[in-house]
Amino acid sequence: MKLLITGGAGFIGSAVVRQAIRDGHSVVNVDALTYAACLDNVADAAKSPNYAFEQADIRDRAALDRIFAAHKPDAVMHLAAESHVDRSIDGPKDFIETNVNGTFNMLEAARAYWTAQGKPDTFRFHHISTDEVFGTLGETGQFTEDTPYAPNSPYSASKAASDHLVRAWHETYGLPVVMTNCSNNYGPYHFPEKLIPVVILKALAGEPIPVYGQGLNVRDWLYVEDHADALLTVVAKGELGRSYNIGGENEARNIDIVTTICTILDEKRPKNHPYAEQITFVADRPGHDLRYAIDPERIRTELGWRPSVTLEQGLEKTVQWYLDNDAWWRPLQDRAGGRLGTKA
Repeated sequence: MKLLITGGAGFIGSAVVRQAIRDGHSVVNVDALTYAACLDNVADAAKSPNYAFEQADIRDRAALDRIFAAHKPDAVMHLAAESHVDRSIDGPKDFIETNVNGTFNMLEAARAYWTAQGKPDTFRFHHISTDEVFGTLGETGQFTEDTPYAPNSPYSASKAASDHLVRAWHETYGLPVVMTNCSNNYGPYHFPEKLIPVVILKALAGEPIPVYGQGLNVRDWLYVEDHADALLTVVAKGELGRSYNIGGENEARNIDIVTTICTILDEKRPKNHPYAEQITFVADRPGHDLRYAIDPERIRTELGWRPSVTLEQGLEKTVQWYLDNDAWWRPLQDRAGGRLGTKA
């Protein structure tokens, strides 16, 4: 297929671009190159004759129309989004403009293109979203595709709105869509403001490792390359109008993630003290959801996909990648800024 991938210079998007090129697809990478994007993420893929890059903002409808007309994709994989919860607390406006208005532009540009092409049955608009739209769980239970939406942060509310737009464009206009909601991603090329890269880089710098509250919040962790494989499976095989929850089957408390990373670093780059001594508990962020957990039964039974990387394997691989790639993350640290999400 020829895939138009938005946000393809970001963390998850670049993993999809790299995997798609390896799988033999053609890729048009559309990215505005905002603070969290980095073309180094797709440097190897960019060497392929099947790769093209368009710097464009999904809020710019004219640019999107031009890109659709020029490249004539077989499918869209829409990953471009503002995604950092803490930033959404401090500045929600960008999240509404990009995640809601930008998705509206993408849907309208895709619908106009699809209509002009004669509404081919093979076209797909794949919208990639998050499990955070479902809100929070207690100590038991899992999110399914039928869980009611109950977003608790500006970020998750903006993604919930975009999900509803995509569903409505399918029901109202017949646009052939598939949708996915994923659990927390981690792995190589993760912008250094999210939990796992923050822990690794603070530890290496000898600085306090900040942990919200007591670190008891639980997340289901999904290795980003597993996620990319799942997304390409859904765009190829997913049933139209259907949503699929993608989970890593790796639930863990934040504090356990942090201490595991510290233990891995103790082995790989020992200091004169255990890294865990740098852990510092800080005031929790507003509206911090207690627990997320994905029931992956639908994608497993209908599409035959399940994750291949355990949490232990993934954390070890991720720590090693950051140890080996300081030339990638050092220039990005200034963009990440300090701790966010405490102004509200």
